[in-house]
Amino acid sequence: MQKFPIKLEKSLEKRKQQDAVRKLCDSTGLVDFSSNDYLGFASCRDISEEAARILESGKLLNGATGSRLLSGNHDLFAIAEKEICTVFRSEAALIFNSGYDANLGFFSSIPQRGDMILYDEHAHASIRDGIRLSDARSIKFSHNDLEDLEKKLIRHIGSSGNGEIFVVTESVFSMDGDSPDIKGLIDLEEKYGFFLILDEAHATGVMGEEGRGIVAGMQLQDKVFARILTFGKALGSHGAAILGSENLKQYLVNFSRSFIYTTALPPHSVATIIAVSRNLHTEGKKEVEKLKNNIDYFLQVVKDLELQQYFITGPSAIQCCLIPGNARVKNLAAQLKRTGFDVKPILSPTVPAGKERLRFCLHSYNSQVDIKSVLSLVAKNMISLQ
Repeated sequence: MQKFPIKLEKSLEKRKQQDAVRKLCDSTGLVDFSSNDYLGFASCRDISEEAARILESGKLLNGATGSRLLSGNHDLFAIAEKEICTVFRSEAALIFNSGYDANLGFFSSIPQRGDMILYDEHAHASIRDGIRLSDARSIKFSHNDLEDLEKKLIRHIGSSGNGEIFVVTESVFSMDGDSPDIKGLIDLEEKYGFFLILDEAHATGVMGEEGRGIVAGMQLQDKVFARILTFGKALGSHGAAILGSENLKQYLVNFSRSFIYTTALPPHSVATIIAVSRNLHTEGKKEVEKLKNNIDYFLQVVKDLELQQYFITGPSAIQCCLIPGNARVKNLAAQLKRTGFDVKPILSPTVPAGKERLRFCLHSYNSQVDIKSVLSLVAKNMISLQ
């Protein structure tokens, strides 16, 4: 047996003691309340066939063959980025290999030494990791608390010298499913002159007019310095894009290391991005509407079963039932699995201790029967947990 570093072994043992060991899961065949495939696009035959047609008219390659600055900038990228700009209302778009790559590439290259980054305390790990790679200073503000953000802006605006200030948050948060006050953020931006960045990963395809995201749905795209969209969630494919001005795109092409020094997405992935973007504002509009109806129905059943005290609810596809303690929430998730429902437990340290939860991801293809059944099981088990 190969040697293993003692410190790493101790870290694994500590995770086991916390009952928080992560494991790779097989696909279950259960009723899906866990995936990010909010609109069912990942298994949509029409999208798959459209992507195949796009490939036939373009490049039939298995791989990109290199980075986009070398041999990998196949013709489909220009088509995809133009389509993304049309659908999501942006001057320019630049495709990255994933949302993680996009956030690393943005925050490690855009904020400079002497600049300040203010980020929501619940910001995604990819945002935090990108900030760690930046030469700028950074400080978090209380979750969705614009008063705290303004206090920190006032405190640091004088000490930033000639540096720029960047404020980053998410339009829908992955662990709570809640959203910040976007108009309030815009008001602060106009008052203090900072650059606003919004990660729309969990809003893309779900929120706003025809699933265009919250920013475009509110016609505020010209007020936001940068938006990060991902295609691996509601759009059922892979990759991500940073939306903003043409100047922003050109800067990222020249200085974003996670863009420059990686093999580009293969043609098939880019063809699928084109297909899902087109589908979103054509046939996909029906799925967006079905998802919104299911969200409304879920919230109504939560109310009918008097479960409001346990849930963090909102208008997004993510709904969370707080069940403190890793063991307790894992036990309830296991009970739901035995009855045919795939609802994932979210454990500490992913969320703070005492804030463990069941996270329900809703989809356009969930039936009202399944929604009511799974929530009835939760209600029954919540009584036994009291």
